[in-house]
Parts: sequence; structure tokens; C-alpha cells
Amino acid sequence: MKLSTEQINSVRHIIDQSEIHNILLKDDVLDHLCCVVEHKMGHGKSFEEAVPEALKELAPDGLHEIQRETVFLLNSAKIILMKKVMYSIGLMSTMALSLGWLFKFLHMPGADQLIDYGFFGFALVFVPMLAIDQLKVRIKKALSERLRIVLGLVSAITTCVAVLFKILHLQFGDLLLFAGALIFIFGFLPFQFFTMYKKSNA
Repeated sequence: MKLSTEQINSVRHIIDQSEIHNILLKDDVLDHLCCVVEHKMGHGKSFEEAVPEALKELAPDGLHEIQRETVFLLNSAKIILMKKVMYSIGLMSTMALSLGWLFKFLHMPGADQLIDYGFFGFALVFVPMLAIDQLKVRIKKALSERLRIVLGLVSAITTCVAVLFKILHLQFGDLLLFAGALIFIFGFLPFQFFTMYKKSNA
């Protein structure tokens, strides 16, 4: 049974009212829904009965879920590449840092350079990338959750840079270390334990 122009426009209106913004995706969803509705109407269902059933079969959680999944699939290659780069940097920086400390204990050349590069890569590249990744996952979470991540990031970067300054005997190392500790104690920890408390009562 073929749908009338009015019925097709009715289905199109439902899609237009949803959170689907991609024109090609809208057309694909419209085509799929119309086919399912026609099939159901061919088995004795009325148009009014067939449309909600077709919508439920296609997207049980709502049409916005199709938009979200499509965006994820389109960006999945970039997301995977970014994660590979992020964790590779984390691995290399921690390996350099660990080797630097080992060389330091064994009084081998290159220890200071390995420690410096390890700290730099971990504190100023890996930690911010990890925090951004976590923020994207929790972007719709509570403000306290986002603040916890931001404050944790700031305290970690500040402390790592302070240690790097101390190793290189640069000025303001003590000041940065003090600032990092204050942010961690009075910024990150309260939000961390507040989050833990909320989860324990959930």
C-alpha cells in the first residue's frame, strides 16, 4: 500500500521536529519509515497505528539517537586516531620519565634530558588531551563533575611544571608547587569527595 502525499508529509514533519539536522540522513530516515509504515498498513494497520510502531522499531530511544550515532560513526576514525596519539604520547613520556630516573640512579648520561622531556610530554601534552577527552564524554554531566576534571587538570599541570622548574633550578618552582597543591587540596579534592558521596547515595 502506497502512502499518500499528505501521509508522507506527516512523516516528514515528525522527522523535521526531531533533532536530526543532516539533510541526507533525514531523507534516509523518511524513506525507511515510509517503507515500514506501508508494510504495516498492508497488514491491516491504520496509518495512525503504523507510524508510532515504525518509529519505535527504528529508534526505540528517539530519533535523536540516530543523529548521535551517525555523528559518532562519521567522527569515529578521528576519535580513534586522537586516542592513539594521546595514549602513545602518554606511553612515551612515562617511559622517558622512568628511564630518566633509572639513568639518574645509575649516573648515566642523558638522565636529565629524559626526565625533562618526560615531564614536559606528560604534563603539557598528555594530561590536557586526557582531560579534554574526559570533558567531551561528560559534557552533559553536572557542573561539579566538569569542575572536578578541570581543577584536577590545572593542579596536575601546575604541579608537574613546578617539579620541572625545580629540576631545572628555575625561578618560581616553589610558588608553582604551592599553587598546584592548593588547587588540588581546596579545589579538586572537595569536588572528588562530593562526587564519591553522590555516587554512594545513588
